[in-house]
Amino acid sequence: MTKTIRIGGMSCAHCAARVEKAIGSIAGLKATVNLASNEATVTGDGEIDEKAIERAVTDAGYTFLK
Repeated sequence: MTKTIRIGGMSCAHCAARVEKAIGSIAGLKATVNLASNEATVTGDGEIDEKAIERAVTDAGYTFLK
């Protein structure tokens, strides 16, 4: 399953890498962040828990945009 989410507060490649790492720390998920569009494409083996992603993004210091 794949889901695209919008993320606020990123300003550099380091920010994008930090978000990728935060989302990737969730079991079964991998993220690829596009800094220019402020979006992350999240892939997972099964159902993607949006609340867990939101927590990971906000805990990393960024904004989960709906």
